[in-house]
Amino acid sequence: MIVAGFVCQYKKDSPVKNTTYECGLQPFSDARIKFDIKYFNYAILFLIFDVETIFLYPFAVNMNSLGLFAIIEAFIFVAILLFGLIFAIKRKMLRWL
Repeated sequence: MIVAGFVCQYKKDSPVKNTTYECGLQPFSDARIKFDIKYFNYAILFLIFDVETIFLYPFAVNMNSLGLFAIIEAFIFVAILLFGLIFAIKRKMLRWL
């Protein structure tokens, strides 16, 4: 049924239908703006280190009751992320200009 609806539908393309809609007014400019890729790198790095804090929070709360193996795992996790941060610094991903 869904495929038949797509195949049999009536399409009437027009320039008005292809324009962006801004509250019933004519658009002031193009709705598509250029997005600088350097902000994408910052967003990815922020997400990585934000997820790191989510994973490390249980270790910080239960540090006294955890065994040595769990603490070593936490340090290995932090070391891997520190290696990633050093890699990002060496590749100059954290420079604004």
